[in-house]
Amino acid sequence: MKQRLVLPVLLSLLVGCANQPVYPPAPAKAPSGFDWTYLLGPGDTVNVFVWGNPEVSGSFPIRPDGKLTMNLVEDLPAAGKTPTQLAREIEKNLAKYIQDPIVTVIVSGGVGPYSQQIRVLGEATKPQTLSYREKMSLIDVMIAVGGITDFAAGNKATILRVVDGKPQQFAVRLEDLLKNGDITANVEMMPGDVLIIPESWF
Repeated sequence: MKQRLVLPVLLSLLVGCANQPVYPPAPAKAPSGFDWTYLLGPGDTVNVFVWGNPEVSGSFPIRPDGKLTMNLVEDLPAAGKTPTQLAREIEKNLAKYIQDPIVTVIVSGGVGPYSQQIRVLGEATKPQTLSYREKMSLIDVMIAVGGITDFAAGNKATILRVVDGKPQQFAVRLEDLLKNGDITANVEMMPGDVLIIPESWF
């Protein structure tokens, strides 16, 4: 009786494994011509310097709604802009009160917009969202999340990435990278990547 029950279970497991999609390996390097520019996001803090007008200058947070309020300027959309773009917007608004204002914006404590953040899901030791950094690699992400759990199927992990406006999924080999020290398994991350680490069934 037990043998009759075991056989269908094994067959169903084998069929499940056979039906698992096979994804292409993640590219080792970022596409040629890739030029990343930091964009401001909710949670960022910016230092605004208005030359010759210290009373207007200061450190200001970007609110959860993506807007910034500073001296003489209220509810200015900031999320999704570069620091330079924001500086020019502030100059336009300050021109109502100050003659020919010159503004510099410096980011302190950058988080960036959600669209550029790295998300780590599943069997990471500390699943979380990370701010993207230039030339960030898979091993940098693994260090930040504390590696993978004992239950992770590391070599079945995938990266979900938007390429030319379309979502694509790529295979990565976390076990080879972390446990075997195979540096060829290290790949460059891209802004907005989602790393999915599934649980091992065995």
